[in-house]
Amino acid sequence: MSFEKLCLHTITTKPWDLQTAVQKYAAAGIGGVSIWRDSAQAYSGGLKAAGEMTRSEGLEIVSYVRGGFFTGLDAASRQVAIDENKKLIDEAAELGAPLIVLVCGATPGQSLFTSREQIADGLAAVMPHAEAAGVKLGIEPLHPMYADSRSAVSTMAQSNAICDIVQHKNLGITVDVFHVWWDDALQAQIKLTGEKGRLFSFHICDWKNNPEDMLNDRGLMGEGVIDIPQIRSWVREAGFDGYDEVEIFSNRYWAMDQDEYLEKIKQAFLDTK
Repeated sequence: MSFEKLCLHTITTKPWDLQTAVQKYAAAGIGGVSIWRDSAQAYSGGLKAAGEMTRSEGLEIVSYVRGGFFTGLDAASRQVAIDENKKLIDEAAELGAPLIVLVCGATPGQSLFTSREQIADGLAAVMPHAEAAGVKLGIEPLHPMYADSRSAVSTMAQSNAICDIVQHKNLGITVDVFHVWWDDALQAQIKLTGEKGRLFSFHICDWKNNPEDMLNDRGLMGEGVIDIPQIRSWVREAGFDGYDEVEIFSNRYWAMDQDEYLEKIKQAFLDTK
């Protein structure tokens, strides 16, 4: 069985440092890795060396995670976010990551409509920097349970609306099944996103029935209620031919032997293809 189009996020196997994760993924035949910022920054040789180490093991760096959080009650805090995202773009370029995944932000004390306007403004401010660095930015709509303080962008339609406002070729959308599986407009929005050339990445895991923790109890593919093969088929039909990226936050899986967990991930991927 081939795992060349399987990608793992380093947060998925959180107990492993970057070098261990990269070596384990490569030995398992996995083709790609999405590197979380804390994992990259903890690598002793620096970002450039981290990228070189990863590629030397035969893995493709799929994305750098995560940017965003553009919202704020005052202009000064929003400018701090813009500056931080420009720094992230420089880090991604140094690492050799072609894409930054964005959790766009939301701020208690202001409406979601205001937050979305601020997100569009923040993106417009950083896109020239991203283009100059050769880095793409992918808006990741988050499930509405996170709309209070993580992201005012909950749907593909909202993501596409922001892309329409900003109008930049380096801005697109990351589809994470955990966040969008419930949306009855999902198929149409994925199709539209593909037509506009904005379908930048695709994340998989599962939504468990009655999760114990709304952040850190995601399931392995096939362990929950998401029809992953159906959503994948829509993504493929929309023209996306990139990686299936496994992004799982799970206290339960982080506590188990990570080598055994990696084998479970591979089997779950095969079982839900």
